[in-house]
Amino acid sequence: MGQIARIASGAPWEPVAAYSRAVRAGDFVAVSGTTAIDERGLMVGGGQMYVQARQALLNIQRALERLGLSMRDVVRTRMFVTDISRFADAAKAHREFFADSPPATSMIEVKRFVHPDMLIEIEADAYAGASAPAPSGKAAPRAAKASIKAKSKAAKKKAAPKSKQRK
Repeated sequence: MGQIARIASGAPWEPVAAYSRAVRAGDFVAVSGTTAIDERGLMVGGGQMYVQARQALLNIQRALERLGLSMRDVVRTRMFVTDISRFADAAKAHREFFADSPPATSMIEVKRFVHPDMLIEIEADAYAGASAPAPSGKAAPRAAKASIKAKSKAAKKKAAPKSKQRK
């Protein structure tokens, strides 16, 4: 499967609980439950589900980018909320990030989180795929698709009977 890469985000609970923001193991990437903590370690959007959901998704996006991936590579999200009646606010933020490539998802109501002002926590799983760049690479997705298409055409041509091949 290859090497395992672990990244931290600096959230105050990472060293306390000994977890990584995201872990890439081969083609699989798991992003830990992510909340509305900003770059300074402060909670944003007190009382605002949409603002907190958007910040959590931005934090997930940053973690994925550090591993050479994007939100288009996300195949599953799990949204944990303290008030399911605010579904529309969380869904709005989720749609802004995933409208073009919707992952499988679920939203589950929970009693509370480690910080009393937290309204939402989001987990994400992503697939790097065989053609996705390594954490230090920056290959364009279209170029990878074109390469796969070219290899597929070459394989078909090679497999075709000689009478049907052009000279």
